[in-house]
Amino acid sequence: MFRLICLLILTGCLCCFSGQAQPTSPRPSASTRRLAKSLQQLIGSFHGQAGIYVRNLRTGQTVAINADTLFPTASTVKIPIQCGLFDKIHQGELSYEQPLTYRDSLHYDDGIVGSLKDGATIPLSQVVMLMESVSDNTGSLWCQALAGGGKTINQWLDANGFRQTRVNSRTPGREAFQKQNGWGQTTPRELADLLVYIRDGKAVSPDASDEMYRNLGRQYWDHDGLSQLPPSVKAVTKNGAVNQARSEVVLVHAPHGEYVYCVMTKHQQDEKWGRDNEGTTLMRTVGALLWHHFEPNDSWTPPAGYEKWW
Repeated sequence: MFRLICLLILTGCLCCFSGQAQPTSPRPSASTRRLAKSLQQLIGSFHGQAGIYVRNLRTGQTVAINADTLFPTASTVKIPIQCGLFDKIHQGELSYEQPLTYRDSLHYDDGIVGSLKDGATIPLSQVVMLMESVSDNTGSLWCQALAGGGKTINQWLDANGFRQTRVNSRTPGREAFQKQNGWGQTTPRELADLLVYIRDGKAVSPDASDEMYRNLGRQYWDHDGLSQLPPSVKAVTKNGAVNQARSEVVLVHAPHGEYVYCVMTKHQQDEKWGRDNEGTTLMRTVGALLWHHFEPNDSWTPPAGYEKWW
């Protein structure tokens, strides 16, 4: 009887302990709540739909607003295209420095690659660089085809846990998605996570991730969120734009801790192309807000007259 009583008491204690140990969601810090409020106010006044995802990679501080909503990728789709291409290189089906022969049938627009003469040769590595740094569209579609097409890239994304990010253009079975979202689609959270995935050496292989990350660190179009960072700070990014949508994903190597963020818009009322586009303005505002939030003691601001270099 004594043993039975002891067993019942012990069981009761374990049940009480188990009940107290149930996980609970941590309450956001006051700093996080202030950041979320500021970002929500920006989105609340936006004429269209916008989503923002922010994560401090050192502290884990996260703000997610419409972060799991699908948005058009525009040219940010060139990040997953690069992953699919590097997977082919890793498998030995392509060589990074192999010479490619340009044909007029590849022409999409009059970017750098699209301006090559028929029969001109160019290394694959340079086409990749142009895809990521100047967002060359003809070169990007060429890389997409070399990667095996959208279907193969989407299979890589799915196998690596990216369920929402997809290439739509020139991908059989995704015509309806292309009509709605254009070249590709993703969420702010997933696009930011993909950039971190590459940063952490998990995309394809550590060495492939290293090269992909370096490519993403050579950004010609640095007039949006990047313009709000001191030029001495390393940042890796890709942005995109179509008439009714703007997108930008950035990983900032800030002095007090790296942070990643993604801003995406759709259904914008403002379709004009220029520095004062509402989506582009939102990206600059978010970029500045986040920099001063995570680096509150840094007094740097863009120099007077920087606008003329847009």
